[in-house]
Amino acid sequence: MMKIFATLALVAGGLLQAGQSHARTFALEGDVVGELVLISTVRKDTIADIARTYSQGYREMRMANPDVDPWLTGEDTEVIIPSLYVLPAAPREGVVINVPEMRLYYFPRVGKGEKPVVASYPISIGRQDWSTPKGTTKVVSKVKDPSWTPPASIRKEHAAEGDILPAVVPPGPNNPLGAFALRLGFDGYLIHGTDKPYGIGMRVTHGCMRLYPQDIERVFHSVPVGTTVRLVNEPFKVGLSHGRVMLEVHPPLEEDHKRFEDRFTHVMTMLTARYRQHELRLDWESVRAAVYRADGVPRDIGAAYPRRTVATQ
Repeated sequence: MMKIFATLALVAGGLLQAGQSHARTFALEGDVVGELVLISTVRKDTIADIARTYSQGYREMRMANPDVDPWLTGEDTEVIIPSLYVLPAAPREGVVINVPEMRLYYFPRVGKGEKPVVASYPISIGRQDWSTPKGTTKVVSKVKDPSWTPPASIRKEHAAEGDILPAVVPPGPNNPLGAFALRLGFDGYLIHGTDKPYGIGMRVTHGCMRLYPQDIERVFHSVPVGTTVRLVNEPFKVGLSHGRVMLEVHPPLEEDHKRFEDRFTHVMTMLTARYRQHELRLDWESVRAAVYRADGVPRDIGAAYPRRTVATQ
């Protein structure tokens, strides 16, 4: 697989040294976590292979590396691992799923004297005709080696394509739910594993959220029953890192294109509301580049200075 592993750019989380493994859990010290990493490929690497190795989704790897052939990366091709994240504008507790980003964040409870952390994992979400829900729910149960009872609508869809599904798919390597599943309060929706890991980071499900097998195992063992799960719709995220304003833009979901048709105005409204107590000094070219590239890579778009308050007698 990859021959070298080095820091590309640093915004949060400390220097990443050559040879250090890619983290999925980060110290929670502000609005931005992680780091961008640059690797060099060997000829047999594919973007899907690299994505799975570094716990990235396929689409986010493609967006960060638009000029790299996904199937023939070649020898000594530089590839960005976009493992730098602006946290969603949601309470930093329990599970937060940013649907258009196709990424899950878990903020575990910490004991006295422990520093807060956040774990992050790529997910697959529902297709446009089977969209993943938004809103707040909870983990109501957890199942190891689940069986799958496909609804009649899914059995009919598969039958139309010549794939006859049984009434119940037993646990095992061919079960689409994988080895672990978390049932949510939204009826019929799960966070689960998969028997097709190379689909992670795409809109391929019937509304559920899939994780890589190694990631769902971590989530299964770390997220307790009763944990709050918030599913949010934030294609645009902003945050502060050491006084710098970071903007991360993802393509909106296809069904939301009308809502976010004027992306630049939407971002400016969001920045003004979020930092009304700050003086913003923005690089407009950087703002436009982030908005219109929509490549999921956080970009430094300027500085934010707290406004001074004048004491009155």
